Amino acid sequence: MIRFEEFDKAWPDGTLALGNINLEIPRGQFCVVLGPSGAGKSTLLRAVNGLIKPTRGRVMINGAELNISSQRLLRQQVAMIHQHFNLTTRMSVANNVLAGLLPVVSTARALSGWFRPEHRAKACRMLEEVGLAPEHLKRRAGDLSGGQQQRVGVARAFMLNPQIVLADEPVASLDPKISRDILSLIRDAAREHHTTVVCSLHQTDLAREFGDRIVGLRDGAIVFDGAPAEFTDACIHSLYSGAQWETPSEHSDAASTHLTLAHA
Repeated sequence: MIRFEEFDKAWPDGTLALGNINLEIPRGQFCVVLGPSGAGKSTLLRAVNGLIKPTRGRVMINGAELNISSQRLLRQQVAMIHQHFNLTTRMSVANNVLAGLLPVVSTARALSGWFRPEHRAKACRMLEEVGLAPEHLKRRAGDLSGGQQQRVGVARAFMLNPQIVLADEPVASLDPKISRDILSLIRDAAREHHTTVVCSLHQTDLAREFGDRIVGLRDGAIVFDGAPAEFTDACIHSLYSGAQWETPSEHSDAASTHLTLAHA
């Protein structure tokens, strides 16, 4: 579904944001990306929707390379859920959800409020799926609570039945209970639509609870790739403290790319 092949991204000053990333994420997986600030999590996500161009290597989506010629079509298959919701707060909830159709509806028509009846009907259904009652449709998005705004963001992301949803710190500003509610919504919607989710988080407990897989980044490199059950407290300490890692022992599953802690 998503494949990074020897992907590097260096900034103009020479700083390496991501280095030699080789990663494959299959269809329908909820993949959580963890790591300290500056590890490259947001850069990894933005590379999937073409906002970040590789210095070396490539990103493949469904076997097609993400490049200038394919980017417009592939972007219709990729939706974003943002940390700070990224809603137009003066617009109604309904129009914010309908903004998820912008890849296939012209900006001029969207700004004039021109949407087909079936589009509006789907926006209502999506709001119901994320637990917002119909009376919210005409409310200004800015009048909603943070948790409600992110529910709108989730509804917007699934308007085009995307194959991939990129969630960049989607619960960073929410309290623990609401965070679990939002991640449950994303996971349930993804399962219903068989959508691949790549979700960056800081909360390791939520990563273990909601992820099918955890990818740990540090200094632009993958230092952990495995199931949540393998992501032990020792792994967490190493990821965030900068301790040394080593490759799996000879007793490990040869097909696994999981990296384990080095022993002192």
